[in-house]
Amino acid sequence: MIEALEKMERRYDELLVQMADPDVLADPRELQARARERAELEDAVTRFRAYQKVQKELEEARLLLKSDEDPDVVALAREEVETLEGESERLMSEIRELLVPRDPNDSRDVIVEIRAGAGGDEAALFAADLFRMYSRFAERRHWAIEVIDAHETGIGGFKEIVFEIRGRGAYSQLKYESGVHRVQRVPTTEANGRIHTSTATVAVLPEVDDVQVEINPDDLRVDVFRSSGAGGQNVQKNSTAIRITHLPTGMVVTCQDERSQLKNRNKAMAVLRARLYDIEQSKQTQEIEASRRSQVGTGDRSEKIRTYNFPQDRMTDHRIGLTTHHLEGLLDGDLNEVIEALANADRQDQDNSVGVK
Repeated sequence: MIEALEKMERRYDELLVQMADPDVLADPRELQARARERAELEDAVTRFRAYQKVQKELEEARLLLKSDEDPDVVALAREEVETLEGESERLMSEIRELLVPRDPNDSRDVIVEIRAGAGGDEAALFAADLFRMYSRFAERRHWAIEVIDAHETGIGGFKEIVFEIRGRGAYSQLKYESGVHRVQRVPTTEANGRIHTSTATVAVLPEVDDVQVEINPDDLRVDVFRSSGAGGQNVQKNSTAIRITHLPTGMVVTCQDERSQLKNRNKAMAVLRARLYDIEQSKQTQEIEASRRSQVGTGDRSEKIRTYNFPQDRMTDHRIGLTTHHLEGLLDGDLNEVIEALANADRQDQDNSVGVK
């Protein structure tokens, strides 16, 4: 382990030198790639250096304990040894946890896609509730949120909404949200007070650099059209909305949120890259069930990762058997308990797979 940590430390120092190189500074993509790698190494390297310092102090304290005959000095040295040994164990424990294999995308921004599933208008309203939940979660962390594309219903719901969340560690927090979410409640339009079950699908995709996903311009069909609006003065008079079709896969991405055609194109390309990257990652790891289409699922009521039951004020995450009873807080973005429990379960699985104790 020490040898691996020393190698990480050398790589960290190399990256610092490279980031000061004029050639790297002149290339934003190269600089960003090195900065991201350095950030991923920083926590482990910082703790390793602290561990090395403690080990040196511990060696000196133990030497003093053996060589000095003054009872007072010996007592102080013994106390120092005990303190430093505890600090050494703490730092090594933290280092071991940091060395557990992490998802390389954890530090990335995310693109979130929410779609109404089974349940008609009630499913669209639930999709809007989920959008608000993730928006409030991001706001609590002072992360930036930007809508890329949305298809609203006449009663305040969303048939589909695609948005970006930018913030350090966004993917590490939100990646557990991918899947089918189910809601059980009495719709406001239900005269008889019957409980309806509806679903919405969520896909959380890491945003990737264009250097990570090569897209042949000849594989794209780009259509430009006028953005839809509320009517009157709000209707765009210029064609700024963008629809990009990736011909090899048939994947279609639209963006009409910005008034600039260039900004809409850049956003649409970001979504397309994220989707293609997700599919490619699934192929490489031979986990086809983790690809975007399987991740999202069909929206059928039987496919679910989580249930929100309003009559019983209950949320159940079926993957880890977690149940909580504060739906109002959850839907207002208080997802800390749920995400922490999912992250802990994920870490435990990884610990078991690599034999970390």
